[in-house]
Amino acid sequence: MSYSLPRSLARSAWLWPALAALVVGLFRIRRPELWRDEVSSWSAATRSLGDLFGMLGNVDASNGAYYVLLHVWTTALGDSVLSLRLPSALAMAGAAAFAALTAQRLFDSRVAGLGAGLLLATVPTISRYAQEARAYAAVTCAVAAATWFLLRALDRPGIRRWAWYCLAMAVAATLHLVSLSSLGGQLVLVAAHWRGGRGQRRAENRRVLWQFPLAVLVFMAPAVPVMLLGQQQSGRQLGWILTPSQRDLRFFWQGLFGSYHVLYAFLALAALALLWPGRRWAAFQLLLVASVPVVGVWLVSQGHTSYFLDRYLLFTLPAWASLSGGGIGALHAALRRAVPRRLAVVLAVALVAVPALLGLSEQQQLRDVTAHTGTDYRGAAELAAAGYRAGDGVVAVAGWEAWMMVGPAVAYYLPEDVRPRPLFIERTAAQADDLYPVECPVPLRCIGDETRVWVVTIGTGDDPYQSLPAGQAAALRAVFIPTEVRHVRGLTVSLLVRRHP
Repeated sequence: MSYSLPRSLARSAWLWPALAALVVGLFRIRRPELWRDEVSSWSAATRSLGDLFGMLGNVDASNGAYYVLLHVWTTALGDSVLSLRLPSALAMAGAAAFAALTAQRLFDSRVAGLGAGLLLATVPTISRYAQEARAYAAVTCAVAAATWFLLRALDRPGIRRWAWYCLAMAVAATLHLVSLSSLGGQLVLVAAHWRGGRGQRRAENRRVLWQFPLAVLVFMAPAVPVMLLGQQQSGRQLGWILTPSQRDLRFFWQGLFGSYHVLYAFLALAALALLWPGRRWAAFQLLLVASVPVVGVWLVSQGHTSYFLDRYLLFTLPAWASLSGGGIGALHAALRRAVPRRLAVVLAVALVAVPALLGLSEQQQLRDVTAHTGTDYRGAAELAAAGYRAGDGVVAVAGWEAWMMVGPAVAYYLPEDVRPRPLFIERTAAQADDLYPVECPVPLRCIGDETRVWVVTIGTGDDPYQSLPAGQAAALRAVFIPTEVRHVRGLTVSLLVRRHP
C-alpha cells in the first residue's frame, strides 16, 4: 500500500504538469518589480478589514473577494514580493492539473492529459500571471476546475459533484465577473452530453436539464452583490477600455498567448486533435469551450461598457491546452502502430518542447526587472533611501496621474526605517475609503517645516516639477529649490532644499 500510492501519483496525468507549471511560475518570481495593479492589490490587502470594506463600497468591488483573500494571506505570511505572488503561482499549477484531467477525460487518453497540462505551462502569459499579485491566475484555476467538475457531474450526477462545480464557479465569479462568460462554453458540454445519451441513459440525462440551471442559480448567488456594486463602479473601473473592433478580435489571440509562435504551435496541435478519428467531437467541444467566451465578451463589449482585455479572458487558456493536448494524444495513437509503447509516449510528449522553445524568448523577457512595468519604482525608492535624512518630505505625482500608483509603489520599496512625510495629502487613501488619497486643495498650506523634499514624477525630463499639478508645482517653487535631479526608467527623482529666509 505504501508503494502503490506514490506509484499511482507518478503515473497520474495531472501531477507532472502541476509541478512543471509551479516550477515555471516560481522561476525568478521575485525579480520583476510590482506594477501598478499589483501595488493596488498590496495597498488594499494590507489595510484593516474595516478600511478595506470601506474602500470596496466606493471602488474596485469587482476585485474585493481577491483583496480579502490576499489580506488573510499577507496577515499570515507577510507582504514580500514572493508572498504577494505565491498564491498566483500555486493557482496556475492547479490550472495545469485541471487542464490535464479535462483532456484525459474527453480524449480518454493519459498522454493527451499529460500533454495538455505540460503545454499550459509553456504559454508565456500563463507564467506571466503566475507571477502577478492579481486574481487572474486564481480565476483561471477556478474555471479549469469548474470544467472538470462539470464533466464529472454530467458523467454521474450527484449532489456532491454538483456542489464542487458550484463552488469552483462561485469562486471564479466572485473573483472576476467576466469569468461568467465561461458558461457559454460549459453549455456546449451540457448539450453534448445530453445529445450523446441513448435509451435509459438518455432518460437519466434529462435530469441535467434541471440540475444544471439549478447549479447556475446557486453559484450566481454570491456573485450578485459583486455584480451590483461593480455595475455602479464600472465607469471608473472600465471606462478606459475601448470598444473592440473586428480587427481587435482577429489579433486578440496573440495577446492571449503572449507569443505568435506559441499560438501557431497550439493551433497546429489543435488541428491534429480535430482530425483524430473517434475523438473529433471531443476536440470540437473543447474548441467551443475555448472560443465561445472570447466571442461572447467581444459581442457584449460592443455596448456601453467594454470588457475585452486578454488578461480578463486568461481563463480560456486551459481549454486551449486541453484541445492541443488532444493533438499530442492523436500523435501518440499514430506512433503506437510504428514504435514500442513507451517510445511512443516519449516522442509524443516531447512535442511539448516545441512551443516551450518557441516561447523561450518571451519567457526570458517576462522575468526582466521591469517586465511588468515601464517605471522603475524600486530604483526611485533606492535613490531616495540612499540620500534620506530624518524629517524629509516626499511628493509623488498624483492628481490625474494617481492611477500610476507612484506614491504607494515607492512607499512599498522604501526600507522600513525610511519614512518621509507625504506632502499635499489631506486624507490618505485608507482614510478616504479609496485607492487614491485626497490631496490638499491649497497645496502651499500643506507644506510643514521640512527642510528637504523628495519629488518623484513621471517621465525623464530635467524639470523636477514635470507632471505635477500646477498648484503643487507653484507651492514647491515658492519654498524650495532643486539640488539634484536624477532619473530611473520612466521616473524622475528630485531633491529639493528649502530656500534660505
